[in-house]
Amino acid sequence: MSDLRLTIACWDYDRTRALADGSVRAEGIDLTFLPLSVEETFFRMLRNREFHVAEMSLSSYTLSLQRENPPFIAIPVFPSRFFRHSCVFVSAKSGITRPEQLVGKRVGVPEYQMTAPVWIRGILADECKVPVSSVEYFTGGEEEPGREEKLKLDLPSEIRISAIPNNKTLSQMLADGEIDALHSARAPSTLYSRPNDVKRLFPNYVETELDYYRRTKIFPIMHTVVIRRDVYRENPWVAQSLYKAFVEAKRRTMEGLIQTAANMAMLPWLVAHVEQARSELGEDWWPYGLQENRSVLETFLRYHHEQGLSKKRLKPEDLFAPETLESFKV
Repeated sequence: MSDLRLTIACWDYDRTRALADGSVRAEGIDLTFLPLSVEETFFRMLRNREFHVAEMSLSSYTLSLQRENPPFIAIPVFPSRFFRHSCVFVSAKSGITRPEQLVGKRVGVPEYQMTAPVWIRGILADECKVPVSSVEYFTGGEEEPGREEKLKLDLPSEIRISAIPNNKTLSQMLADGEIDALHSARAPSTLYSRPNDVKRLFPNYVETELDYYRRTKIFPIMHTVVIRRDVYRENPWVAQSLYKAFVEAKRRTMEGLIQTAANMAMLPWLVAHVEQARSELGEDWWPYGLQENRSVLETFLRYHHEQGLSKKRLKPEDLFAPETLESFKV
């Protein structure tokens, strides 16, 4: 009997490379791995459902669960995690030097529903007394004009959002002072091309993010992995098979990172960085699975609901294929 042929779209992460090169195989699956950028993967999967399996924005996926017939089901695999204090940018013309000064200001965001801004808004509300409704949001392309929300939003009236003109970009508007700040997963090009005009709100972001983790134990999750529901309904076993393969691929990468005979990546102090990560975040500082990530997921789902994206507050169990929530024991 031949293996089930599936196509997956996912960025070229070190933790997924063993799936891409075939050195780790998902049981019963002949997997074609397409190493696409996250923006392309999300757009094509959300708009056209082109792939059987795909990396997916955690926020977009959570939003998709509100549809009458949700198109995807996720497995508790998280290829992207990122501390986001480094991703709050301010215009020098705004005079903003402290987070609380964002209240009442104009804040750009490529898409309101993006995962990174969900985390940023939640952290600013929890930690810095910047309520989500206290600023005005402007959406549009960060580097290319004309970007739109990938999913239709139905937000509370207190959330004020406007689209920027189709001939402008958020990066340029930030440097020119037309918006006061920007929440974005990607650093705007003007941070480098116009460093006198665009700054990070948290210039010492590593120290800030480390302090945040020490207090909250939250390493924010950005992306998960989703399966088209039609594929899952016909083959429910693929959820566990894919989950196990992702776990093994990540294990091999982490094993390589701690080798001292040679550096796996072009970082001169890679071993020191790994040792610090293990010391601060634990032996498995990038965990997969529900239970290991319950607190992080609960925080995210609270933010998603508080920001008007989820009509009801979901539980972490609502996100994932039930077959992946438990494992057999010998």
